[in-house]
Amino acid sequence: MTVRPDEVASIIKREIEKYEDKLKMESVGTVLQVGDGVARIYGLDDCMSNELIEFPGGVYGIALNLEEDNVGCVLLGPDSDIKEGDTVKTTGKIVEVPVGEALLGRVVNALGQPLDGKGTIATEKTLPIEGTAPNVIERQPVKEPLQTGIKAIDAMIPIGRGQRELIIGDRQTGKTAILVDTILNQKDTGVISIYVAIGQKLSTVASVIKTLENNGVMENSIVVVASASEPAPMQYIAPYSGCAMGEYFRDKGKHAVIMYDDLYKHAVAYRQVSLLLRRPPGREAFPGDIFNIHSRLLERAAKLNDELGGGSLTALPVVETQAGDYAAYIPTNVISITDGQIYLESDLFNSGVRPAISVGLSVSRVGGNAQIPAMKKVAGALRLNLAQHRELAAFAQFGSELDKSTQEQLTRGEKLIEILKQPQYEPAPVAEQVIIIYTAINGHLDDIPTGKVKDFEGKFLQFIRDKHSGIAAEIKEKKKIAEDTARNLERAITEFKQEYK
Repeated sequence: MTVRPDEVASIIKREIEKYEDKLKMESVGTVLQVGDGVARIYGLDDCMSNELIEFPGGVYGIALNLEEDNVGCVLLGPDSDIKEGDTVKTTGKIVEVPVGEALLGRVVNALGQPLDGKGTIATEKTLPIEGTAPNVIERQPVKEPLQTGIKAIDAMIPIGRGQRELIIGDRQTGKTAILVDTILNQKDTGVISIYVAIGQKLSTVASVIKTLENNGVMENSIVVVASASEPAPMQYIAPYSGCAMGEYFRDKGKHAVIMYDDLYKHAVAYRQVSLLLRRPPGREAFPGDIFNIHSRLLERAAKLNDELGGGSLTALPVVETQAGDYAAYIPTNVISITDGQIYLESDLFNSGVRPAISVGLSVSRVGGNAQIPAMKKVAGALRLNLAQHRELAAFAQFGSELDKSTQEQLTRGEKLIEILKQPQYEPAPVAEQVIIIYTAINGHLDDIPTGKVKDFEGKFLQFIRDKHSGIAAEIKEKKKIAEDTARNLERAITEFKQEYK
């Protein structure tokens, strides 16, 4: 074999032409100490706040503390393979999560990675988990109802698209049940639901997912899970990740509702992270910026103006109280950020009033703006009747002689409380809610024994569906009770009561 110098020269020349000198600058540091899911790193001089840091073994962390001589970083994975002296790199990226339609019907973790075994999520689009809230000019007033399908809420504590309504109560009072009912009620409304489970038992989350699948609403929902077994940093970033997924739909002109279940566990996870980073503790050992982490999360819920597409993101945060103490630190913080709260009482729950909503302590600061005119009309009388019943019931406890009108008022109040009771996972269409509340406030249930009210309600609504479906259709279409609709409804009530008796 002969070596031809001209051939060798041409190959070398070609290779030199193809050669590109690619210089890549990387900011690297050294692990000073690691433990309890927190690492301190020396040498990351140009590290950004909240930047993603890459550790050996494919573990990432978030830079939370930028100090003079080191960076405090929380780890988003196990710290068992990270040791003192390891080299780490900055990524130049803030924590991002995948967003888009491909996430619908999926169960993901706080970083948007699938947990449901259905393969990878086919989306190229990502958004940083920390987004800026829309400013005053970019918003418009909340004026469209977000129907939950729960009579007590839709009538007396209405929620509008773009609102932030807190659900607060002790453990085992039905907070998650309200969230699940709300998701079920969005089945044919085009509203996308995002359920963020923070610090929950995996068995609880699994039962929620199963309920959504059984009712055919999972394909319009996203479930973000940072369970009790996950590291505190994952529980801390989970609500922000879910919010970024919701903002994608909001900015596309669609409507989404996001549920944070629950923010007390989120605050506890953040307290854990902060104390490990040696941040100074404040009240109840929570760090000084605990109010800020919740306000910057909840302010991202908004109804955008028409120039920006008119989309909305509604937030339903949950806070668990201890022994009914809603004046504790985290509950009062979140109450002051939100546009109202739905307060659930253990006593009501245990006495069989479910959902156990305390009408006296619950409030919606949007009010009638988030109701259709038909509901607004019947809800005013319902609220008044219930308030009068509460006062009279307290007075009647003394066992004094009651006149006829007082007894009638008490009886009607009992019937109203009875129709507001509702089984779990059975949200009611708004037209049917209006029909039954109209029937009750106009005294048509006064002669029905209290124990028979639920039976009457079920059979009456079935009678309306079968023989007078036009009434519900008219209320749904016109969103108000016209005079002829009211006349038809009165006739239908009379006709049914003769049959029922």
